[in-house]
Amino acid sequence: MAKVLNVEVVVVGGGPAGLTAAIALAGAGIETALIARKPPADHRTSALLAGSVAALETLGVWDACAGQAAPLRTLRIVDATSRLIRAPEVRFTADEIGLDAFGQNIENRHLVAALDSRAAAVESLIRIEGEAVTVESRDSDVVVSTKDGATVMARLVIGADGRRSLCRAAAGIESVSRTYPQTALTFNLAHTRPHRDTSTEFHTEQGPFTLVPLTGDRSSLVCVVGPTEAERLQTLDEAELNAEIERRSHSILGKVTVEPGRGVFPLAVETVRSFGRHRIALVGEAAHLVPPIGAQGLNLGLRDAATVGELVVEARRDGGDIGADTVLERYDALRRADVQSRTLAVDLLNRTLLSDFLPAQSARGLGLYLLDRIGPLRRAAMREGVAPRMSQPRLMRGEAL
Repeated sequence: MAKVLNVEVVVVGGGPAGLTAAIALAGAGIETALIARKPPADHRTSALLAGSVAALETLGVWDACAGQAAPLRTLRIVDATSRLIRAPEVRFTADEIGLDAFGQNIENRHLVAALDSRAAAVESLIRIEGEAVTVESRDSDVVVSTKDGATVMARLVIGADGRRSLCRAAAGIESVSRTYPQTALTFNLAHTRPHRDTSTEFHTEQGPFTLVPLTGDRSSLVCVVGPTEAERLQTLDEAELNAEIERRSHSILGKVTVEPGRGVFPLAVETVRSFGRHRIALVGEAAHLVPPIGAQGLNLGLRDAATVGELVVEARRDGGDIGADTVLERYDALRRADVQSRTLAVDLLNRTLLSDFLPAQSARGLGLYLLDRIGPLRRAAMREGVAPRMSQPRLMRGEAL
C-alpha cells in the first residue's frame, strides 16, 4: 500500500507561479509539497515588472538568472495604422519615475531553470515528480493522488496547473471566457542594430506588434494578427519570415534573423468566478488567462503566488486554519480587482485597435495624446503599471513572508 504523505500545503503545477508559491511557503516554514512534471521546453519570454523582480530577489532566485535578462528602460507606443485618426508616438522612460528599469525581459526557460534550482535547494520542500490525477476536497483537508500512485493530504491545495486546471474542476469553480478573432505568433530574433533597452509596440489594424529587448542584439516578438494572416506567416520559409518581420518593424533593428522555437496562440481571455473554494486556491493560468499584451500574464501569476503565500503564513501565525473559507474569501477579494482591472485594460486596448468605429479610434488616440502631453498623468500611469497600488503583497515590496 502506498504511503500517504501529510503536509500543510500541496502545490500542484511546476510553472513559474507554482514554483514561486512553493519556494515562498517552504522558506517561511510551512510544510509544503510540490507535485509537478518536468516542464517542457519553453521558448517564450516574460517581461517581469519591478515588483516581480523584487519577489524573485527576496526568494533567492534572481541571482541565478539575472545575467540572462535584459532591462526595459524605455517603452514606445507607435501608431502604425493607416486610419484617418492616428495617435501620436508615446514614450515612457523608467528614470522619469525614479527607476533604473521598468522590469526585466527573460526567456521562460532560464526563469524556470532558476526557480527549479532554488526549489531543489530548499530542504524543507518535498518534491514529487509526476502528474496529479485526482484532487478530492473534504471538510478538513484535501487529498491529491498522482499518476504514479503517490497520495498527499494537506490543509490547502494551491492549483497552479494551467488553463485546463484539474484543481479548478475539483473545486467546482467556473470561469468566464471570451475569444478574439486574432492569433499571437511569438518568437525570438537576432538583429543587427542595438535595441538600446527599448521595447517598441507598433499598433496595427490587426493588433499589436511588440518587440521587447533580450540580452545582446536580440529581442522577443509578439505579433498579433488575424487567423488567416497567422496561417500565411507560418507558411513562410526562414528568409521570407525574416524579411516580413523587418518590414513590419520598419527596420528599426536592422536585419533580423528569427531563431528556432516559434509559438502560435489563439487569443482569448478567461477569468474564474472565484479564486479559491473548498480548500483550493488558484494561481496563474488556472485562475486567469490574459492575451500576451502589456506584460500582464506572468506578473499577475506571481502576484497570485505572493498573495496566497502571505495569507497562509498569516493564518498559520495566528493559529487559524490555513485552508478555511475566510482565508480563501480574503484571497479572492485581494486578487479580483487587480486581475479584472488588468484584463479590462488589455481588452479595451485590443478592441479599439480592431474597431473601425471612428469614436473608438478617437478615444484611443486622445488617451495616448494625453499620456504624451500631461507629465503627471503619464507618471501616474507608469507607477500604476509597474506597482499596482491595489495589490502589492510583501514579496513584491522586497519583504520576506
